Amino acid sequence: MHDPSAWRIALPHTAAAVPMARALVRTALAEIERPADSDTAELLTAELVANAVEHTDSGVPIELVVELLANGCQVEVHDGDPQPPGDLTARPDGHHPDPWQEHGRGLLLIRALSSACGHRRTARGKAVWFTLPARV
Repeated sequence: MHDPSAWRIALPHTAAAVPMARALVRTALAEIERPADSDTAELLTAELVANAVEHTDSGVPIELVVELLANGCQVEVHDGDPQPPGDLTARPDGHHPDPWQEHGRGLLLIRALSSACGHRRTARGKAVWFTLPARV
C-alpha cells in the first residue's frame, strides 16, 4: 500500500485548467490501491477549478493539490482571492439553485457528493477543498 502523498500542479488561469485538473486527479487516483471514485473526483475538481477561473483575478495563479490518503483523497484548489466561496454548507432553508439556471449548482454538487468540504484562508488567498472516501 502506498504511503499518503500529495500531487501539486500550477494551472493556467484559463478554461484549459479544467481538463488539466481532471487529468491530474485521474492519474493521481490510479496510483493508489483503494482509490476514491475517479469520476466523482474529476467532476468535483472540475467544478472547483472552473469556479476559481471564473471568479478570481486572472493575474493570480491557481494551484491544484491532490492528497492521497489511506482512506480516500482530498482535493484542494488554491487561488489568490481571500473571499470565501459561496456556501459550502447545507442550507437550513433547503433552498436549491434553479435547475434551469446556467450557474449555481457546482457548490451544491460538492456538498452532495463529497464526504466533507470547506475552505480556508492561505497566505496568498484561499484553498477550497473536498474529501472523498476510498471505494470499498
